[in-house]
Amino acid sequence: MNNERNAQQFQELVKALVGITSPELMTSFLHDLCTSAELSAMGQRLEVARMVRDGLSYQEIARQTGASTATVTRVAHWLRSGEGGYQAILGTDQ
Repeated sequence: MNNERNAQQFQELVKALVGITSPELMTSFLHDLCTSAELSAMGQRLEVARMVRDGLSYQEIARQTGASTATVTRVAHWLRSGEGGYQAILGTDQ
């Protein structure tokens, strides 16, 4: 039942995000929904994904972003083998 509830909650979140029509509303919603640390981590992951896409070494990405090499490795995995979200957002077809 918990997995079913989590799936339902996730779908509600997706529906809310898809319904956002302006950068201002997205900014307000994300600030209300997430902690500063969560927002920072998500921004960092997107930056890491962009740098992986651009071919920087994992060590260089970690140095420039402050992300751990474990985070860089996880993001790289999802960039290459995930569901295509990073690729769609970054405009790449890796």
